[in-house]
Amino acid sequence: MTATAPDPSVEAVAAQAEVIDILRDLIRIDTTNDGTDTGPGEAAAAEYVEASLTEAGLEVERFSTTSSRRQGVVARIPGSDPSRPRLLLHGHLDVVPARASHWSVPPFAAEVLDDMVWGRGAVDMKDMDAMLIALARAWSRSGQRPSRDLVFLFIPDEEAGGQHGSHWIVDHRPDILEGVSEGVSEVGGFSLTLPDDRRLYLIQTAEKGIAWMRLVAEGTAGHGSALTGDNAVTEVAAAVTRIGQHRWPVKLSPTARHMVSAISQAYGIELDLEDPESLTRQLGPVARFIGAGTRNTTNPTMLEAGYKANVIPADATAVVDGRYVPGEEHAFLMEIDRLLGPTVRREFINHDVALEASYDVPLVDAMRAALDAEDPGAAVAPYLLSAGTDAKAFSRLGVHGYGFSPLRLPPDLDFTALFHGVDERVPIDAVHFGVRTLDRFLRLA
Repeated sequence: MTATAPDPSVEAVAAQAEVIDILRDLIRIDTTNDGTDTGPGEAAAAEYVEASLTEAGLEVERFSTTSSRRQGVVARIPGSDPSRPRLLLHGHLDVVPARASHWSVPPFAAEVLDDMVWGRGAVDMKDMDAMLIALARAWSRSGQRPSRDLVFLFIPDEEAGGQHGSHWIVDHRPDILEGVSEGVSEVGGFSLTLPDDRRLYLIQTAEKGIAWMRLVAEGTAGHGSALTGDNAVTEVAAAVTRIGQHRWPVKLSPTARHMVSAISQAYGIELDLEDPESLTRQLGPVARFIGAGTRNTTNPTMLEAGYKANVIPADATAVVDGRYVPGEEHAFLMEIDRLLGPTVRREFINHDVALEASYDVPLVDAMRAALDAEDPGAAVAPYLLSAGTDAKAFSRLGVHGYGFSPLRLPPDLDFTALFHGVDERVPIDAVHFGVRTLDRFLRLA
């Protein structure tokens, strides 16, 4: 049976009135995560979230993870049916670095231009954080109760793998997730404009596994003028080239198969998955996300060797960002080892699982109903995220993760390029749409 969405609520109106101010406040708190524990930003953001939720009457816990600088916040709204499993709504507070000289505006000023909020984190993922905070405040003030307990969780360190955030919680504070069956977070629910001017919303039900690898070659150090057949730089460069140029075949998980079928039907075309350039011509910029969900990928990102022009170094290293589709981890790593050759070894920098949750469940029915109520006639499809989220960690406790941060976007906005991109920004109307849609969803979930 398809769920029926309720009418718009006074809570949604109240949340919509303050969500942009909350988003701008969050962006102004520089929560840059460069992989080190050097800045106070995540703790300052956690303090802000705690104050915002406490002021609205929620019982809130702010806690430290691996240090006083890495902090998270948890709050709960009790449901009317305590027999039902709890629903987790989670967001990360950290952002990737932003080089101000590359931006059109200061990346942490949260300026409003062209009816959009600009700044690092506007898309990834302080927009969703702000929507959740605004709705929690509105529901708490009105006394509105969902049908099941809602757990609101805001955490650090997602952008560096979650060892100081979501994985720490699973290892040290599993009580926070006690009774939770499903989790909802980022990178799903945004719209694509179809050729007939309808919109297609992609609900994230799967994500690729992560294999960030350091490649290491060792050789004989010596004078740069000498003859040598044992050069670590040459060996690691050759391995990087083989891996970077490797053409991975299409591998469709159940989610990817459903995704491809739904998108083909919505666009009225047969997608050419074998040719990334052709796929881009068919789908435009969104092809970078869709295509990456249909195959394993390996992108070299860093190289390091030597310390002087006339010294052959004893070792050389490279870093490769590897991602594998669900069910492909073993085959992926075997192929990597073949491409490395006998003289280069790999070490994991970050290694995490691929996820795949069911699309045919009541939770997704509630998402579809909420979207249809706010955008009648819209199409909805699952998709496989090529990146990773905190859902990987929470899956260790049996939590099924979904990406649903709904945004109705203008057709000319290259939204997928804004994740970790320059001039990150989100339309104000899209955030308002997201608040209304999430409010409807949470009444049904």
